[in-house]
Amino acid sequence: MSGTLKVSDWFLPLARRLLYFWVRTSVFPETVDELGLDPAKPVCYVLQDRHLSNLLVLFEESRRAELPLAEAPLAVGGQRLPRSFFFLNRDRSPAGRARDGNAQSASLVALVRETLADQRLELPFDVQLVPVLILWGRAPGKQDSILRALFAETWRPPGTWRQLLAIVLHGRNVLVRYSAPISLRKLLHEGIGEEQALRKLSRILRVHFRRQRQMAIGPDLSHRNTQVGAVLAGERVRVAVASEAAARGISIEEARESAGRFALEIASDYSYGAVRALELLLTWLWARLYDGIEVHNIDALTRIAPGHEMVYVPCHRSHIDYLLLSYLIHRHGLTPPHIAAGANLNLPVVGALLRRCGAFFLRRSFKGEPLYAAVFDEYLHLMLARGFPLEYFIEGGRSRSGRMLAPKAGILGMTVHSFIREHRRPLVFVPVYIGYEKLLEGRSYLAELTGKPKQSESLWGLLKSVRSIKRVFGKVHVNIGEPLALAAFLDARYPSWRDADCPSPGSRSVTRSAAVELAKRINEAAVVNPVNLIALALLATPKHTADEQALQRMIEHYQALLRDASYAPASIACALDAPAIVAYAERLAIVERFADPLGDLIRVPARQAPLLAYFRNNVLHLFALPAVIACLLSHNRRLDDGRVTQAVRGIYGLMRAELFLRWPVEELPAASAAVVRVLLARGLLRRPDASGGLAAPEPVSPEFAELHLLGESIRPLLERHFLTLALLEQQGSGHLTRQALEDNCHRLAQRLALLYDFNSSELAEKATFSAFIAKLMEAEFLCEDEAGRLHFDDRLMAPLADSELVLASAARQAIRRMAGSSVAVQLAAAP
Repeated sequence: MSGTLKVSDWFLPLARRLLYFWVRTSVFPETVDELGLDPAKPVCYVLQDRHLSNLLVLFEESRRAELPLAEAPLAVGGQRLPRSFFFLNRDRSPAGRARDGNAQSASLVALVRETLADQRLELPFDVQLVPVLILWGRAPGKQDSILRALFAETWRPPGTWRQLLAIVLHGRNVLVRYSAPISLRKLLHEGIGEEQALRKLSRILRVHFRRQRQMAIGPDLSHRNTQVGAVLAGERVRVAVASEAAARGISIEEARESAGRFALEIASDYSYGAVRALELLLTWLWARLYDGIEVHNIDALTRIAPGHEMVYVPCHRSHIDYLLLSYLIHRHGLTPPHIAAGANLNLPVVGALLRRCGAFFLRRSFKGEPLYAAVFDEYLHLMLARGFPLEYFIEGGRSRSGRMLAPKAGILGMTVHSFIREHRRPLVFVPVYIGYEKLLEGRSYLAELTGKPKQSESLWGLLKSVRSIKRVFGKVHVNIGEPLALAAFLDARYPSWRDADCPSPGSRSVTRSAAVELAKRINEAAVVNPVNLIALALLATPKHTADEQALQRMIEHYQALLRDASYAPASIACALDAPAIVAYAERLAIVERFADPLGDLIRVPARQAPLLAYFRNNVLHLFALPAVIACLLSHNRRLDDGRVTQAVRGIYGLMRAELFLRWPVEELPAASAAVVRVLLARGLLRRPDASGGLAAPEPVSPEFAELHLLGESIRPLLERHFLTLALLEQQGSGHLTRQALEDNCHRLAQRLALLYDFNSSELAEKATFSAFIAKLMEAEFLCEDEAGRLHFDDRLMAPLADSELVLASAARQAIRRMAGSSVAVQLAAAP
């Protein structure tokens, strides 16, 4: 057997059969066609470590996949090798130490020698090298032993005894990954010597195996204390230590001890065994909580992970998010990311487990702690430089409304600056959309929206939440959005970034742009589930009740818009038809049915309506443009195309900033035209004559009612915009501070919700007013003077006039009356 394993031919088939009485594998890729092998060229497999068990797995799996057999002879020019494989690494003793000094396999030497000789003869000989990674204890599968988790695959080369233990403990949990074939002829260009060729090929294969192993189990990261030592040795931390000592009048050693405590407070203590143990717990938990987890486009990660630094940026809807995403990444054969977790989650017992699973902790604010900020920044840079994938939430906290929150540039900015400082590995941001059908935290979110303070996390609170485990929470939907390559993004917006030695105003501006772009890409990856569609259709009705046939008709309108005027290629539509969606919502107890002689009615129970608004907001951006067009025509009955385009453009500028809509203004006419075509085809709009104008259906028709309901989904957002602009108009430029404007908007919205038929959980959410005002300032519609008072000009009042067209007269009058009342004046004067 090429002199590698001295066993007879009859022994190998017998040993393979005996081994596979126990072994179960997960093989990637799942089909042979994905490998792209050339059937006209011979194949030689490359294994990393010399173990009989790995060889037997290769023999069996190549046979099962109908690939060229690894045990078959390999014709190499004028030679004939007994087998079609070789081992890259040297043989090892039972303890795992290298046993001999032979650096290269004899088969590898023969292949290289024959290829170089063949090149000189200009013959078309070539061999396809197929690296095969085999990991014991890494593949997704059923494994219910903590002992097995603790002795799973690591970076340490296993000896004979450890490999035997791996077979016993992990034989039913083996990952086999075939890599794309490598052309030996293309690698060994003309003029290269045999020794140099061997070194080159060995180096390429070792780097390849290292990347594949890193993709599966994570980089070879040192112990936590070693991490802390590396952080404290960083130049910026040393400078910060000296500054801290001078500022506080303490010794350098005392300041360094403070930095060390900060580093220990922050740093993870990653253990693959702990990750695997947590996976066992989560597998049980998901089965109890959810009907299933649907994952879309995760194969894209396998394609881009090798050789790239991965930074996952999911939306943040629940505490489940980070557990779920890490679980899915791990189950698909990739390294679970290090997760930036708030210090509030560093609870007794729980915090230690999260830290062992890759969590690192950060405080909510670094203000007044320059040493802490320097230590955290250096730790983050260490993680990125060592190639460990990261995960954090650019929204900062969980969304209580269901919409994407305004992204914060803190840790994202540190990532950008770290990449500018050292960019040996390309960095890719991976936006991830996570959508639920029910939320564990739903009730607490509603309480916070009504003004109750946020409850602090505690171990007792976590234990109490165990009561929810027996409840049904439907499905979870996860979709991988379009990745963002940071180098290309910087090249387009900050061309001098490679020459920057430190963060500059230009790089900070790019960080803000990257944050907005990632928010857009997360929204583009939205998955529309049955609960989203039920929420859109029923919450638009006055009493959250609809005739069953009318409800199904509204759901079909939304599905037609998703199908024929798709928001983005990455968006995923619900595959169920309208009757199945209604039945699904009934099963989740989101809606209830009651009989009526004229036909069954479907309604939202009173306790469910505020929660359902959350799930409508998850996908509101997908239907914002159709809803605005529906509002325009249902309130104005007839408009010419030019007026529709003008009004949509005026409203869109404000709406785009809040909902992170994807179209630039120049693409808006085409997007609007696609929506209008769908509405015309569905009978919700009509063209009464050849003049080109648009008109609503007759007021007594069902189609008119459906057009009105379509527009109602966006009404709370438009009312919030109208209220803010009306307050600014009433008070005038230069009279309100930003804080006063936010407070006034929030209090007036609460008063409107009490006096009139407004949705309180939607209209009165203070964070949305703050985000909207911040967007007005970023767009320079508003600017602050030295005293902090807000100034604006006529450009801001133009959208106010357009907003008049999309709101009912009763709503406009109520908002203007409140904005101009003595209450508003008193609020403006309040400190």
